[in-house]
Amino acid sequence: MKALLLAAGFGTRLRPLTDRIPKCLVPIHGKPLLGYWLDSLFNGGIERIFVNTHYMPVPVREFVDASPWRDRIDLIHEETLLGTGGTVLRNRGFFSDDSFMVVHADNLTRFDVRAFVEVHRNRPPGVEITMMSFDTDAPETCGILEQDESGIVVAFHEKSLTPPGCRANAAVYIFAPTVMDFLVSLQKEVIDLSLEVIPYYLGRINCFHNADYHRDIGTPESLRLAELEFRPFE
Repeated sequence: MKALLLAAGFGTRLRPLTDRIPKCLVPIHGKPLLGYWLDSLFNGGIERIFVNTHYMPVPVREFVDASPWRDRIDLIHEETLLGTGGTVLRNRGFFSDDSFMVVHADNLTRFDVRAFVEVHRNRPPGVEITMMSFDTDAPETCGILEQDESGIVVAFHEKSLTPPGCRANAAVYIFAPTVMDFLVSLQKEVIDLSLEVIPYYLGRINCFHNADYHRDIGTPESLRLAELEFRPFE
């Protein structure tokens, strides 16, 4: 399986730190977020990774060039941001006709990659997306899920002031190839996964629940908490 790491964002909520470095290179215990993702995915059996850039692309490229995984990483620069779904669509040739993983690389996580892939491979009939979920301590800042008795996502509340619970979308997905056909059918370049794709597939999304560790490194406070909480796999 191949994976796309979305690493093009500005990280505005982390300023002034992100005035100096891109968000995907923000360090936790001295190691950049992107480094954790590369190690986790490649060690978990992912074959090849595609990384998109926009804001401060030079340090991202330098980091990738110095990585022991560099021969298995492809970089592409977006002069104009295409949205999370637009990036997937623009680079559809990278994925061939197989299921593929899409990751927001500005999150910090720890999970069993092979187990995630296995959940997708054994998904129920009709399911086209496997979404990683986690339990958040800040539900009003996340996309909160409602699931039926079999675990299928039937409702999605994006950053609601009164969210119905704390089970959240971790913004890590495995898409069946048919999802690419849907992106093509929208006939547009800029597409948002959370607002335009996930709602369309309600009832056809199952979950891999990450009960280990997951945090959006979006604010100075979340960065502080990550430094206190997080320990990588031994």
